[in-house]
Amino acid sequence: ELAQRAYQQAWVLGTEFVHMREVTGLRTDGPRHVVAIADGSEVVARSVVLATGVKYRRIEVPSLLALTGKGVFYGASNSEVRALRGHHVHVVGGGNSAGQAAMQLRRFAGQVTLVVRERDLSQCMSHYLHREVEAAANVDVRLGSEVIGAVGDGRLERLTVRDNSSGAAEEVETSALFVLIGARPHTEWLPRTIARGARGYLLTGSDLDRHGVTASRWRLPRPPMPFETSVPGVFAVGDVRHGSARRVAPAVGEGSVVVQQLYRWLEESPAS
Repeated sequence: ELAQRAYQQAWVLGTEFVHMREVTGLRTDGPRHVVAIADGSEVVARSVVLATGVKYRRIEVPSLLALTGKGVFYGASNSEVRALRGHHVHVVGGGNSAGQAAMQLRRFAGQVTLVVRERDLSQCMSHYLHREVEAAANVDVRLGSEVIGAVGDGRLERLTVRDNSSGAAEEVETSALFVLIGARPHTEWLPRTIARGARGYLLTGSDLDRHGVTASRWRLPRPPMPFETSVPGVFAVGDVRHGSARRVAPAVGEGSVVVQQLYRWLEESPAS
């Protein structure tokens, strides 16, 4: 309902919407940016905001997919975590996101089991977080293991976990499964002039300087604005941005804050 009201307000204020279309390219033509649409049409603008988000990687097991949102979650929001006070929950993933989720869950859940495909947590998790996970009294780590199935009557009740070394499978009871095995940002269609981090997330603001992009590519005398990419006048907000919190509230906040930067850009850039 909130999204619908925001849509209606934007429409009343003159926003044009192009639904059911895919953007396939972006190029800069003098002071303008040209957005290419899959049907062959183009949109020309003085500024562009990229809010394309990410696609979270899923475990392609039918029984797990059927229970998505019914005990199987991608990410770990506070609303889901707090509802599991005292329960036994599982987390899949060996990276920092999975480790942070396990440490967050341990404050509420009675027991947390981290299921990791790798044989060594240090291969994919920061040293400090690795040490915290190992020291947590109510966090168990199952290395070299994968979740291969799930059972539940309307909601997740049990998981099937396989040991990759022996091939043995075990069915375990659980109240929830949080899958954090990475995400793919929707940035593959963008030109090389828009700098990305190692995993394809868009670099903005001070991150451009930290990655050495400002010195080599930035052509303006002022530094990039906080949500500005390596192409002046092209901004990025939400999950697609390097360093984002990957939560709804911060993404919405970035979308509102970037408007101020758009005004600044329009004031300083030529209109023709």
